[in-house]
Amino acid sequence: MELKPIRSKKEYQAALAEVERLWDAPAKSAAADRLDVLTMLVERYERQHFPIADPDPIEFLGHVMESRDLTRKDLEAFIGPRGRVADILNRTRPLTLEMIRRLADGLHLPAEVLIKPYRLRREAGELEAA
Repeated sequence: MELKPIRSKKEYQAALAEVERLWDAPAKSAAADRLDVLTMLVERYERQHFPIADPDPIEFLGHVMESRDLTRKDLEAFIGPRGRVADILNRTRPLTLEMIRRLADGLHLPAEVLIKPYRLRREAGELEAA
């Protein structure tokens, strides 16, 4: 297979097959170099054709809490008092820039995910854009 940009599904499938074939190539060999270049080409094609959207910031925060066994109390150091944490997680108040900074620094979270717009709940339970 000639190394060139991947432009079709057929070329993508061929590149994946070649990556699989080269997967166990010895380090610092010509085959390993070829594997590196192919994986970059595959990654570029996948970013263009199969983009993965960033998660909702509050859903992401919930996932982080669950995966790290964090409680709402654990978030108080980053968000503020218990009531404010509840407001954020219940979507009645948006994250502020300062909260995002503290969460990103303290929990090593990607700020670019936390700053994404998300929907807030109105008093009637409806969602509105933050």
